[in-house]
Amino acid sequence: MLHTATVFSSLSASARAERVSSLDLGEGRATAIWRNSHDRMRYERADGHTLSCYLRGGDDTRLIDLGGVTGWPGALCIMPQGASSEWEIGNKFEFVHLYLADEELRRLFSETFDRDARLMLLPEATFDHAPGLAHSLVQLAAATRAGNRMLAEQAIVLAIEQLFTDPRHGGERRLVLRGGLAPALRRRLVDYIEANLAQPIRLRDLAAIADLSEFHLQRMFQQTCGVSPYDFILNRRIDRARRMLAGNEPIAQIAAACGFSSQSHLTRLFKVATGTTPFDYRRTASAAS
Repeated sequence: MLHTATVFSSLSASARAERVSSLDLGEGRATAIWRNSHDRMRYERADGHTLSCYLRGGDDTRLIDLGGVTGWPGALCIMPQGASSEWEIGNKFEFVHLYLADEELRRLFSETFDRDARLMLLPEATFDHAPGLAHSLVQLAAATRAGNRMLAEQAIVLAIEQLFTDPRHGGERRLVLRGGLAPALRRRLVDYIEANLAQPIRLRDLAAIADLSEFHLQRMFQQTCGVSPYDFILNRRIDRARRMLAGNEPIAQIAAACGFSSQSHLTRLFKVATGTTPFDYRRTASAAS
């Protein structure tokens, strides 16, 4: 994710920008802390969404299109997918970036607010005052410096909730939706998935609940939830494993409770999704508590 994000790649290519620390959290989520000074940055049609919060300085940094308006510690910027911008940077300042793939942000929007993923709206914002969201991003920066994945994940969950409950930054498109799952059917499918994570869940089971063909269920689920049924189920299983790893239950038992065929199966998919193993994730969580 970090290496495919246009904003991250542009900063990495700058001779002036310095990456202080970063975390690739898997599942289309990553974070990085940067320092930069006396530079000019241009981001072209950003791949994925970037939330930015200034940590130190920024009063000499400005978006070219805004003329003389500059930033400050705590200033919030949002660069949605596809946006382009050009920045002039003066004295050294430090900032944290949260990178989110479009598919992942739509999934989080759909799950958090029980809404169709196609309704998600993320407008561009520059130097906004949003203390709650800024606080979550400052917490994310602290977790990034410490390399603490669990604290970083918690900060991201809070940041997403605050992002979309603030009418200035996030909201819903006023669209007449065609296709996709009706809200009640979506909830019924999600409830079934959540109640049966420890068991095999087949596409034909979900299709039977929805009274649809497997083809149509897969297509409509992707439209509404932002991800395929397989990816949705895997995410819920990984998320349950994360929560259980905060306790003392043996990892083999956690694997069974989350629907994985074995501890090694959980370990392999957990590492693909999060970039770390269940054992290392638990050790990091224990050290932070």
